[in-house]
Amino acid sequence: MSGDGAQRNKLKLYSYFRSSCSFRVRIALNLKGLEYDYIPVNLLKGEQFSPEFTKLNPLGYVPVLVDGDIVVSDSFAILLYLEEKYPQKPLLPNDLQKKAINYQAANIVSSSIQPLQNLAVLKYIGEKVSHDEMLEWPRHHIGKGFAALEKLLKDYAGKYATGEEVYLADLFLAPQLHAAIKRFNMNMSEYPLLSKMHEAYSEHPAFQAAMPENQPDTPSAR
Repeated sequence: MSGDGAQRNKLKLYSYFRSSCSFRVRIALNLKGLEYDYIPVNLLKGEQFSPEFTKLNPLGYVPVLVDGDIVVSDSFAILLYLEEKYPQKPLLPNDLQKKAINYQAANIVSSSIQPLQNLAVLKYIGEKVSHDEMLEWPRHHIGKGFAALEKLLKDYAGKYATGEEVYLADLFLAPQLHAAIKRFNMNMSEYPLLSKMHEAYSEHPAFQAAMPENQPDTPSAR
């Protein structure tokens, strides 16, 4: 088995192929070389609200990680747990300034972009406002966040968000960029730095394996 020798029982990840939060965790597991059982939760069918799943996460969100007797939900909490339990391939740099930038970039995505484009929010907007706003709303907030990220990372970025190594910020950026381009048809011409990173992520094996189109619950998967 790959990964930490203490990983006696294979990890379990409750995931949905299109969930950007689940995408983040899949990247981390791949980077750290940790094998895991993929347990699909179909959000469109409402499986996240089943009694079985809400025992794991009362909020009814994916992802959820099960590591033996330990259950962790929320992607940020899962990533920090993985970083402490399985320290191989660190997700954070030693440099305090770069570490802070990683936290800031991750929080821009997790707090100021992703919650405003999730399925429940878009469904509510479509029902209460208009179907057209289901695209305009996320595009506005994605654009605002991307503009901030371009400024934040301009003095730190290399091939990846804070240099030549993949760190926490990249785990948040890659899924957000994928969703912006594939789901919301964002015009990326205003975000050259992020566009360059998107290309780098698409060539990295750990990111490729974590992409929505490569998951067992992807509709086209066989």
